[in-house]
Amino acid sequence: MTIQWFPGHMAKARREVEEKLKLVDFVIELVDARAPEASQNPMLRKVLGNKPKMVVLMKKDLADKSVTDAWIRYYEEQGTPALAVNADEKGDVQRVIQRAHDMHAAKRERWKRKGLQNPPPGRAMIIGIPNVGKSTLINRLASKKIAKTGDRPGVTTQQQWIKVKKDFELLDTPGILWPKFEDPQVGLVLAAIGTIKDQILPMEEVATFILSYLKEHYPAQLSERYGIDNLADADVVEMFTHIGRIRGALEGGGMINYEKTYEIVIRDLRSKRIANVTFEKPAAE
Repeated sequence: MTIQWFPGHMAKARREVEEKLKLVDFVIELVDARAPEASQNPMLRKVLGNKPKMVVLMKKDLADKSVTDAWIRYYEEQGTPALAVNADEKGDVQRVIQRAHDMHAAKRERWKRKGLQNPPPGRAMIIGIPNVGKSTLINRLASKKIAKTGDRPGVTTQQQWIKVKKDFELLDTPGILWPKFEDPQVGLVLAAIGTIKDQILPMEEVATFILSYLKEHYPAQLSERYGIDNLADADVVEMFTHIGRIRGALEGGGMINYEKTYEIVIRDLRSKRIANVTFEKPAAE
């Protein structure tokens, strides 16, 4: 199964990224901490080339901390600065500013050696796939509401320059997905965390993927949220039936409304009701 997904505005956004790249000193790429590899656009790797880059793992509060720490080590070992962020924590936002300041330090020193005592602020491009939390982080960095936010993909549709204190200027870009997902697992992961629109994949398929993954890797979360114990012999249908019953997803005659149950599972994962879940580990782990 190959999932095609490339709206016209994303093709335009890619061209604009390529054109504007020469205007910035470095790139800040945002990924979802629950799926750092799946949510990193491979198309952008080619576009960025050797441009200095830092990786920010967003929504760390929803991810498995031990795995997030492993991803940070992985990126650092590759020579790419990385940090995990919850955009609602001021300390995390300040760490992004400090890391960006550090990335521009060498160029700033070169300017000073040439006699420019007040060099201009660094310029960074912030990129990421849709719904990764980019607009929220930008508003926190700028200490005011500049970028539109939303819980659906594709809220940002054009580029804009944003000043972050005196530290650096930020070029916001629309979220960009790549033309298609060759690996169906990538599509399911991105659908589960809400990166691609819900109409792209059937809810039953996405919810089944979530339950199966939790059963194998995070059974404690299933037990805590839904009271599902002794999972070894439980199949997915039995789990959906149990969840639908305890969450009141019922129709006339006490029948389970499975469509509503699928929605419940997906919604629980995307919120903090089911947290501390990560869908990928770095290759070295």
